[in-house]
Amino acid sequence: MAKKNILVIEDNHAILDVITLILESEAFNVAGLNKGAGFIAHVKEFNPDVIIMDIMLPDIDGRVLLKELKETDSTSHIPVLMISARYNSTNYTLDGISADDFMAKPFNIDELMDKIYALIK
Repeated sequence: MAKKNILVIEDNHAILDVITLILESEAFNVAGLNKGAGFIAHVKEFNPDVIIMDIMLPDIDGRVLLKELKETDSTSHIPVLMISARYNSTNYTLDGISADDFMAKPFNIDELMDKIYALIK
C-alpha cells in the first residue's frame, strides 16, 4: 500500500514536531505548515489524505481555511481533524462548516492515531 500523506498546520513548533515524529514513525509522509499562508496551493501540491489543523494560527483562523478547503471542489473531499486548546467540539464551527473530526489540546497520542486511521478509511 502506498504511503498516505498527512498535512499538519500547527503554529506551535513543539506540537508540530511531536505530531510529525509520531506520524512518520507510523510510516506516513508528513508535511507541516506553521501558518495559513498559501494553504490551498500547498494542499493541491502535497495532495494530503488527511489534514490536521489548529484553529488558532498566527495569520488566520483555521476555521476560515477549513471553509475555503470545503468550498473548493478539488479539495472538499479531504478529511480534516481540527485541533484547539481554546475551542471544543461543540463551539468551533464557523458558518455551519465543521471538520470531519475534532480534538481538544492537550491530546492523547493514541486518540490522535485512532482518529487519523478512522479518517483515512
